[in-house]
Amino acid sequence: RHGVAEKLFADVEVILCAGAINTPQILMLSGIGPSEHLRNNGVPVVRDLPGVGSNLQDHLEVYLQMACTKPISLFGVQNSLRKFFVGLQWTLTGTGLGATNHFEAGGFIRSSAGIEHPDIQHHFLPIAVNYDGSNPQSCHGFQVHVGPMRPTSRGHVRLRSSNPLDSPRIVFNYMATDQDRQEMRDGIRLTREIISQEALDDFRGSELSPGSRIKTDAQLDQFVREKGESAYHPSCTCAMGDTPQSVVNAEGCVHDVRGLRVVDASVLPSILSGNLNAPTIMLAEKIADIILGKEALHAEFKEVWANPNWKKKQR
Repeated sequence: RHGVAEKLFADVEVILCAGAINTPQILMLSGIGPSEHLRNNGVPVVRDLPGVGSNLQDHLEVYLQMACTKPISLFGVQNSLRKFFVGLQWTLTGTGLGATNHFEAGGFIRSSAGIEHPDIQHHFLPIAVNYDGSNPQSCHGFQVHVGPMRPTSRGHVRLRSSNPLDSPRIVFNYMATDQDRQEMRDGIRLTREIISQEALDDFRGSELSPGSRIKTDAQLDQFVREKGESAYHPSCTCAMGDTPQSVVNAEGCVHDVRGLRVVDASVLPSILSGNLNAPTIMLAEKIADIILGKEALHAEFKEVWANPNWKKKQR
């Protein structure tokens, strides 16, 4: 620190909570990971754990943008003056358009028959704009975000060098499997069907993106390649389990390394069918109880409804 080497020691254990990208990076910089990869980057091997940084999963999504025929979208506040008053209202009263992220409607559906539980998620936003707020459409509009919930594609996180200040190499490997591509196509087509319902007749204008001419599998695949975006759910790079590719045990302890525990979304063995915030909090609370020695709550098993015709019908 400030050019001076320091050593810090933990009395009991180190708990690593740096997320699905930086947790495997820190482990590998510390000599815990795929041994050949570590040696190639000049990192002395402390423990050969090939699963560190592997199994990277994320939710990819695209959004269908529609023109809105009534002036009721957030397009009306897309200027500096209106934004100022939105911010001022929220600052002074905690109310108004600044008090929400506007993703207030959404849902889950099954992409096809033969899938027991929903594998597609929707988010609705009352404006047509890029996820990061850039490139808003020049008219009132809305958009529906859609993407597969249980992708089968797998990526990885790897070191760029032994320098901790260098960013890691990240390969998400989105849409690498036929199943993922088909689920995304089905999701886009089902989204169009939802938007075409009678309830939206008074609001639905033309399709702004990808555009009504984009229909074939090849055209939809190209649209996803050009416009697909992360839903910001990276996970699974230090998977929990007892297989050769797993990194931590059921209590988050790194295999064969004493006094080191991982508590973040990287320990998920596979990505979940929805947003990861609440499940990650649940995981952290559970492991916190284990660390503190609290007795586990009594297990409860709740029945989850499934459409009785799921094997033969999509709806």
